[in-house]
Amino acid sequence: MVSFNRDVRPILSDKCFACHGPDEKKRDSKLRLDIREQAVKPAESGDTAIVPGKPEASQLIARVTTKDRDDRMPPSKTHKQVSSQEVETLRRWIAEGAVYQGHWAFIKPERPALPFATPNPIDAFIRARLQKEGLQPSPEAPRETLIRRVSLDLTGLPPPPEEVSAFLADQAPAAYERVVDRLLASPRYGEKMAQQWLDFARYADSNGFQSDGSRFMWPWRDWVIRAYNSNQPFDQFTIEQLAGDLLPNATLPQKVATGFHRNTRLNGEGGRIEAEWFAETVIDRVDTTGQTWLGLTLGCARCHDHKYDPISQREFYQLYAYFNSNEESGVLDADGRNTKPLIGVPTAEHEKQLAVLETARTAARGQLAAAEKALPAAQIEWEKSVRTQLSDEAKMWMPLVPATVVSTGGATFARQPDGTVLATGTNADFDTYTLTAPLGGGGSLAAILLDALPDASLPTQSLGRAPNGNFVLTDINATITSPQLPAPRRTTSRRILASA
Repeated sequence: MVSFNRDVRPILSDKCFACHGPDEKKRDSKLRLDIREQAVKPAESGDTAIVPGKPEASQLIARVTTKDRDDRMPPSKTHKQVSSQEVETLRRWIAEGAVYQGHWAFIKPERPALPFATPNPIDAFIRARLQKEGLQPSPEAPRETLIRRVSLDLTGLPPPPEEVSAFLADQAPAAYERVVDRLLASPRYGEKMAQQWLDFARYADSNGFQSDGSRFMWPWRDWVIRAYNSNQPFDQFTIEQLAGDLLPNATLPQKVATGFHRNTRLNGEGGRIEAEWFAETVIDRVDTTGQTWLGLTLGCARCHDHKYDPISQREFYQLYAYFNSNEESGVLDADGRNTKPLIGVPTAEHEKQLAVLETARTAARGQLAAAEKALPAAQIEWEKSVRTQLSDEAKMWMPLVPATVVSTGGATFARQPDGTVLATGTNADFDTYTLTAPLGGGGSLAAILLDALPDASLPTQSLGRAPNGNFVLTDINATITSPQLPAPRRTTSRRILASA
């Protein structure tokens, strides 16, 4: 039986659709041969292009076979003609009812009936075709050839000599089947099967543009290999690659699976227009999804309704809207690392080490919490013990409690419950803080210890007031005075705030 998609559509597409197809601008008449309802509808003249079951009454057959140069189709200006074999195909197709078929991508696969019974169903179709062509099957290949063929087909690698020898020595009826089972269980099987899928997904560990810098896409490649080796069902294979991160409680491998759509080109050129390249990335994802999963060339509908695949421009941008909602630009964390849409993917060895470190971290956190809980009492006891150990003449650190703190840059100061002073308010690029405080310990001063302490209110909960929590201390000066001494020089300590 003649198949429209296999046998007839190629003829009409090559010889007829230019004038009687979907392209409205090039169509020479109202007749459309790509739509059955119009092709079988009588024209105003009473003629009908296709009369199902009656090729002799169909103008299509009459016009491709007429000797009249003016009426013959295709027109001579196209420099094309329908061969006698093609005419016979069209005639048989019309005689069988002129059944049209939709796009092959939308036709549900049907398992055909076997031409005859055979242990291997594939052999039945091959033998039936050989009989139709009057051919005989070749003799069975030598066992060395059989194992070489199946090894290359399933793993992409030739069999090592020891495997060939083992197969030749195994004369059991199921020896070949055991070889196939062994190759299917090999990790190399997934690598071989993944090759074509990696091509579909435009996989590469580089950016594909400009200097073609490196990037790490291999975790997704390894996910594909594992999917083949584990014989993952195709529906799950599809779901996880298109939207694995959207699954409830998505696992890390399911998130890695969405790397299928991270295989787009990346443009790191300084003069690029970010919005333009974002749009190009989305279009690439739409087109790749269409070709890979739908069997359709969606890219043409980017600019107009598709001429040959049943996709409108509106439908293209409906799918575009789905991918346009993705997060593309990165987000920097406090350490300046890119957190989105990048994810960390540890190897199996890394996961073992991380588990050990996580156990140690949990234990350390418990110890830290216990220590912090006991800290105030322990601190007081420690200070008492130190004071009792020191002699009256021993030098020791004593807290200097300022009576006043003044800023030349406009900063204000807040005394904290623990006796420290926190700078707030205006944060000048250059500032001088002047502290005035009475001396304890009989008025003696041997050294100054300046403690800069972190505070939760400061940037990154650090020590300074710069955006990155940094500060720079240029110098510190100290002067001792009393009512009996001449007026001293101004006491200063300078602190310069700057970003690291």
